[in-house]
Amino acid sequence: MQVFGIDLAFFIFGLTLIGVAVFHHRTLQVALTGLALILAYKFFFTEFNFLQHAQHEWKDLLNLFGLLLGFAILAKHFEHSGVPAKLPNYLPDDWKGGFILLLLVFILSSFLDNIAAAMIGGGVAHVIYKKKVHLGYIAAIVAASNAGGSGSVVGDTTTTMMWIDGVNAADVLHAYVAAIPALFIFGIIASLQQHKHQPILKDEIAGAKISWKRIGVCAMILSGAIVANVVLEFPAAGVWLAIIIGSFIIKTEWNELKFALPGSVFLLALVLCASMMPVEELPTASWQTAFGLGFVSSVFDNIPLTKLALTQGGYDWGVLAYCVGFGGSMIWFGSSAGVAISTLYPEAKSVKDWILNGWHIALAYIISFFVLITVMGWHPHLPHH
Repeated sequence: MQVFGIDLAFFIFGLTLIGVAVFHHRTLQVALTGLALILAYKFFFTEFNFLQHAQHEWKDLLNLFGLLLGFAILAKHFEHSGVPAKLPNYLPDDWKGGFILLLLVFILSSFLDNIAAAMIGGGVAHVIYKKKVHLGYIAAIVAASNAGGSGSVVGDTTTTMMWIDGVNAADVLHAYVAAIPALFIFGIIASLQQHKHQPILKDEIAGAKISWKRIGVCAMILSGAIVANVVLEFPAAGVWLAIIIGSFIIKTEWNELKFALPGSVFLLALVLCASMMPVEELPTASWQTAFGLGFVSSVFDNIPLTKLALTQGGYDWGVLAYCVGFGGSMIWFGSSAGVAISTLYPEAKSVKDWILNGWHIALAYIISFFVLITVMGWHPHLPHH
């Protein structure tokens, strides 16, 4: 069924996204309602086969669900490890301290999933800023995690997908030509925002002690994610095996799962909605198309977009990795890292406030994209299959 030549499913999905933006205190209900309406439309008005569709999507959905919940546990372990409380001794007590934290998130995300990097960064900020974290800085933590993972095949779901599909790891590396200047643009502005809102603690929290057992469990969870990603292409399995083993070593805050669950289900609902959109092909591969996909990925999950691009071929994979990886930072539900951090900071669940306070992310995306194109050019790769 089409309206003005456009499939009705797009209108339902568009209304769902508008509902998420307007009713940000009811995002889960809105997303589930949209999913139900799209499923009903597909069942009654198209030849859609849900079981066949589920066979293609279940692994990605289950992996994402496991990572979102698992990294919530990881963040809580790290928060209670004593490291965030000790950090003020080593970070400058002006805006540069906030920028260094964003830089650490960027580096961490280059070899670890961006969800974990964002959750760890969010946990540290929660402590060193006395729970008074500016929304612009929260958005910057997400942006730093997405930027850091954009040039690494183990740093982001989209780049891992490219790697698994046959794209050479070196072919996405030049995404950092854009990601690094982007970090300096949004990072400096956001750090100044945060310093004005709430300066960093000048001294470590009194009585803070390092829990080496918790640090060991954190390292085990991170290692599990990396190993399971390489061996099984399913990092969530390694994360949860490490969490269960760790629960015998030190107390695990299982109660944290009930806070992470709504956000996780919300993102899964949006991803499933996006995966059912009748997008048969993207526009012709070009740098203009890649640039536009960055904005699209902020509302339309970048996983199905990346799948379409891999099938189509003809992209400069480094440029595409930057666009779909970093572009999702412009709206809180545009990336899994944004959804994950909203479990720590519920105030992030407002599209209007995110855009108004995190305006520097869109600015950084645009400027750094043209830095990338100017320095590296557009060099589409031949089909890699």
